[in-house]
Amino acid sequence: MIDILSYLPAKRKQTSSGWISFNAVCCTHNGESQDKRGRGGILFENTSDWRYHCFNCNFNASFTLGKGVNHKARKLLSWIGVPKTDIDWLNLESLRHKNLADIASDRNKQVVSNIKFKEVDLPDGAKLLEDTDTQYIDYLRQRGITKDEYAFMITPQDSGRNANRIVVPYTNKNKIVGFTSRYLDNKTPKYINEQQQGYVFGLDLQKENWKYVIVTEGIFDAISISGCAVMHNKINDQQAQQLKQQYKEVIVVPDQDKAGLKLIDDAIKYGFNVSIPEWQDDIKDVNDAVVKYGKVKTLLDILQNRSQSSIKIKLAKKTLERRV
Repeated sequence: MIDILSYLPAKRKQTSSGWISFNAVCCTHNGESQDKRGRGGILFENTSDWRYHCFNCNFNASFTLGKGVNHKARKLLSWIGVPKTDIDWLNLESLRHKNLADIASDRNKQVVSNIKFKEVDLPDGAKLLEDTDTQYIDYLRQRGITKDEYAFMITPQDSGRNANRIVVPYTNKNKIVGFTSRYLDNKTPKYINEQQQGYVFGLDLQKENWKYVIVTEGIFDAISISGCAVMHNKINDQQAQQLKQQYKEVIVVPDQDKAGLKLIDDAIKYGFNVSIPEWQDDIKDVNDAVVKYGKVKTLLDILQNRSQSSIKIKLAKKTLERRV
């Protein structure tokens, strides 16, 4: 979360009740004279929640993790100098969390999946990507991803094409259950998947208190936004079952091409949200958007354009059909 204290005036004091007082930053914005008597105060109720009150112009603002950053909180943050991009990021991160009551409720209704995946071996000689493996790090950087965002592996001692690939392990309950090989020579096929029926990439990475699970087709799309991937342009029954058992708001973001249209139909079939942001024509998938717009804007676009209405989704699909 944002370190608000670092933005507050250096001249401030804390009361025995926990309030931190300083010259209020709101008065001049609300038609009052500049405060010089330390009438502004902020109280941190835990590591993330806070409330602000001005005893001069009576301006109030507050923030609670799990809720959006409201208009007054945005005003206050901007007045103390927090950049708009950081405020948008805070809003996004907050919306991806639920309050403790919601979490407890979800825990009570969790259903154990009956889908079992067998453990498999990674390719012989697979090793974790290191800082010295610049060829592979450069490839990830071009896709807006750092090597530390996932346990990427390589097989440089292998022969042929296998010596020139990034291996992305698939995990389920702390076991390796498959992997994707992404070959860097751009010959066909670029990807070879070792995937078991019904597997959804990224479910192990979802946080219990996130409100949304964002589902993409491609694995690098998912990694670039901390989402999930079905690795096909279809969602099967087993995948839909696992997504529903997350008890989160599922948002399917199709690739913006003809293949992506099939993913939209499956999302409607299973009652999921669909998001089709109006990105520029050269943006074909989520990872393209992250590279061009950044992770924060891409996620905000996805959230702002989501819908569960089949009518709205079908209208957006028709618009996409005309574009592709």
